[in-house]
This record gives sequence, structure tokens and C-alpha cells, in this order.
Amino acid sequence: MHGETLKSWVGRTETAEDVVDGARMAALAATLDRPLAECAPDGALPPLWHWTHFQVWVPASALGPDGHPRRGGFLPPVHDLPRRMFAGGRLGFPGRVFPGERMLRTSTITSISEKSGSTGRLVFVTVRHLIEGPRGLAIEEEHDIVYRGLAGAAVKEALPPPLPPEGGLARTVVPDPVLLFRYSALTGNGHRIHYDRRYVTEVEGYPGLIVHGPLQATLLADLASQLAPGRRIARFSFRAVRPLFDLGPFTLHAVRDGDRARLETRDSCGHPCLLAEATLS
Repeated sequence: MHGETLKSWVGRTETAEDVVDGARMAALAATLDRPLAECAPDGALPPLWHWTHFQVWVPASALGPDGHPRRGGFLPPVHDLPRRMFAGGRLGFPGRVFPGERMLRTSTITSISEKSGSTGRLVFVTVRHLIEGPRGLAIEEEHDIVYRGLAGAAVKEALPPPLPPEGGLARTVVPDPVLLFRYSALTGNGHRIHYDRRYVTEVEGYPGLIVHGPLQATLLADLASQLAPGRRIARFSFRAVRPLFDLGPFTLHAVRDGDRARLETRDSCGHPCLLAEATLS
């Protein structure tokens, strides 16, 4: 699917409903190895934890070879580019939602663009989500997805890593298969790159299981909250710059600069993998 045919997906909209689930919040806190009372001190759904909601479960017969629902439907069916990655996003949190409250999400495809990279053709899709709760708009999000082919190296040769950030907070995380499996289950994510080592190495050509971009972002948002107790995250943005694999422990870094926090994950060799920024209110 190319050019104008892809562009016909721009403007498509769908809605979904869910209820804030306290049990899911407790399960995610356990998965992150953090006390729920510290992650959600006022009881509200913490930033980025809405990704455990609005899950899409289709029959096994409707799954594609990568474990995702077969392409088509709401997102454009970019059949010729098998690799699909969560490239980044921008979020605002104008309100809050609490366990037991109903949420309505309206999703709209706002842009589709094609580019050429070192591995060939790339397709970028941006989806805007607006999530409303009983008190009005609670979460606004722009979510970037990139599709790429199997040609070329799965991972670019890395430059020598820069020095890690000074000051702030740091935490080391061991990305064992249990952590990746639990987060996949909590988010309803069947993508085999996160749990099927044979698939990810033999079919997609990566050296190991891939640590979810949303998991990295969620860990960083939690670290930003620890950096500024009593402050709320008003806005959060992130972008993936390098895949993070389960080949060794990775580190989280958070440095505060006034009302902003600069955040990043680094792999076991010190290479930055996901860069983020939080604005505190």
C-alpha cells in the first residue's frame, strides 16, 4: 500500500470505553517492583498507566504472524513492512481518573508519512487519543508508530556512548523474560518481539527480546515522580532512538531542571535508547 491509498486512512476515528481497574493498577505496580501507594499516592491512575486499559483482544485466527491483530481495520494495512515499532509520543494530563470510573477514548489518525532510511522505506503513522472521565478530559495523547522492512541490519552500529547524566536519580532494571511477559499481558500486547526469542532473532533479525517502549516510558515517568514528590506530571514526551534488548541490565536516569525533568534509558553498554521529558505542575 503506497502514497495516496495510505493517505485515505487519515481522519479515521474510533471510540472505546473502559473502567479504571484498581486490580490492574496493583498488578502493574507489582510488575514495576514499586509500592502502589507510592506510585499513586492520591489513588488516581498514574501517568501512562492508561496503557493497561482499552485492550483489543481478537480471536487467535485473526492474529498476524507477529502476534498483533492482522493488519487492516483502524490502522492502515502496511503489509510490505513487517517490522512495527512504537516510535514515541506526546501526552498531556489535564485531569485525573480514579478506580471504578468510566473512561471514553476517541482515537483519530492524524497523519501518515513515508520516508526513506538506511534500511529502505519507512511509514510513520500518528494517532491522537482523547480520554475523558467523569470530570471531562483527563488524558490527551499523540502516539507515533513506525513501519519498516526486513532489509538491512535490524540495529544500526552504535557510536561511542555519551557520558551519563550527572546528578538526579538513577535506577537499574533487569529486563528478564518475566518482566517483559507480565507487561505484555497487562497491556494485552501479543507482539512476539517481546517474548518469543526464536521469532525475534530468526524472523526479525534482532539480537534479543525487545523491551517495550511504553514500559521504558512508564518506568521513566515513575522515576520523574520520585524526583519531585508532591508534584504532578502535566506533560510527558518521549522518543525511541535505539532498540533496548534483554541482553543485560539497563539504567533509568532522571535529572530535574526547574519544572522540567530530562529522562532517558540506557542499555548495558551505556547507549541511550529512549529519551523523554516531563513537565511538572
